[in-house]
Amino acid sequence: MGITSGTAALRRRLLVCITLLFAIFLAGLTMPGPPQLPSIANVTAAGPSTTSTVSTASPAVPSPSTAPIAPNPSTPGDAVAQRTTTAPASGSAGPATPPAPTAATPAPADNCGGTPISKAGGGTWTCTFDDEFNGTAVDPTKWRIQETSWNGFHSGAECFMSSPNNVSVSGGSLHLTVRKERSNFTCNDPQHPYNTQWTSGMVTTYGKFTQAYGRFEIRAKLPAAKVKGLQTAFWLWPENPFKYGLVWPQSGEIDLGEWYSAFPDRMIPYIHYFGSTENITNNYCMIDDVTRFHSYVMEWTSDSIRIIYDGQTCLVNHWYPVGMQHPAPFDSPFMISLTQALGIAGNSFDPAITPLPATTEVDYVRIWK
Repeated sequence: MGITSGTAALRRRLLVCITLLFAIFLAGLTMPGPPQLPSIANVTAAGPSTTSTVSTASPAVPSPSTAPIAPNPSTPGDAVAQRTTTAPASGSAGPATPPAPTAATPAPADNCGGTPISKAGGGTWTCTFDDEFNGTAVDPTKWRIQETSWNGFHSGAECFMSSPNNVSVSGGSLHLTVRKERSNFTCNDPQHPYNTQWTSGMVTTYGKFTQAYGRFEIRAKLPAAKVKGLQTAFWLWPENPFKYGLVWPQSGEIDLGEWYSAFPDRMIPYIHYFGSTENITNNYCMIDDVTRFHSYVMEWTSDSIRIIYDGQTCLVNHWYPVGMQHPAPFDSPFMISLTQALGIAGNSFDPAITPLPATTEVDYVRIWK
């Protein structure tokens, strides 16, 4: 997605992170750099059977030269003992001291809302994962909290932290917040520590839950910003990111929805794999007031991936991979990640105009098979 400036450098850096994590743990996770945004004037399709359906009429869309690019969230590490806290730079107060974390409330039995949902081909979906966020803290049996200090990942100027200021559960929702701290501090990227004044939140099911095929639903509301600088992503990444090769996106990536504050009236899905194009998308899936709760759904079978927003089909893809047989690469378990980040490139963060703090609020995540 978006402008190519900085893409190669981000991909090289993230490939180094992948290699290191894979060598240490034999199974790492990192999201590659931002892909090229296809022409917004067209809905890209791969293969003769691909269809895309737009939910509403499309307003004028900015030219590709100013189109945003995706956040590049990655996963936290596996060994909690090796995590470090962010240290303030010399002479800096650093991030505000967070309140002591509260023990997580035991999660109720998974029932995905309790109402059976019918499959298109007959029968009903079976609930496999459900977090209604009705407790008082992130459930550690279901989620990991991303920390830049562990694996070096950050999308833009933010530092991902495991702090209640950035990741919290209250009022029946998960809150992912990007915020300005009191002063500059050192974000302890293991490879390249950097100074910043912004922290943010991300969670992932890495090491907790993965699934191939099924129905994935996220009900969420997004920040109220209508100027550039914020990015939210609900996305899936393969449990084994090297199964079909070391080059992204050989093993696939599914962005159920990405939101850019420079284009606040739409959610944009992306399906990435080696096909006729690396980016299968629809830039015309309009959302009426993203600050209200909306339903973002993916139905994934061995034949197709269907993205549905508020009950309206946004994108359908029957993928035709190059160098492998369908249904690869989308025949393996994927994990799910939820990210609030600062914008980059065409949706770049501007501290003078981007409103902070900004929070993505998730009502629930439900998954069926």
